[in-house]
Amino acid sequence: MTIAGMLEQSGVLTLLGMGMVFGFLVIMIITISRVGRLIHLLGLDKDVQRAPSNTAGAGPAQASVQKNNNAALTAAVTAAVSEYRKTNS
Repeated sequence: MTIAGMLEQSGVLTLLGMGMVFGFLVIMIITISRVGRLIHLLGLDKDVQRAPSNTAGAGPAQASVQKNNNAALTAAVTAAVSEYRKTNS
């Protein structure tokens, strides 16, 4: 076999291999998108449906409540640490 024949064969094998990988990736993308649609149609994506209600864009009222909760939590942790230090000194 000559060098030209070997180069031709290696080129064909390279294109065949790359084509196989590309074909597999296309099949995988189609399969994943169909499974995603199936999950959505069956209603199994409950965590995705719940996510918009927990967004930060709920308005200033929720931000105020969240700030008060954070302040209360900070005060409770500070009091607990202070009490722990008093009793375990």
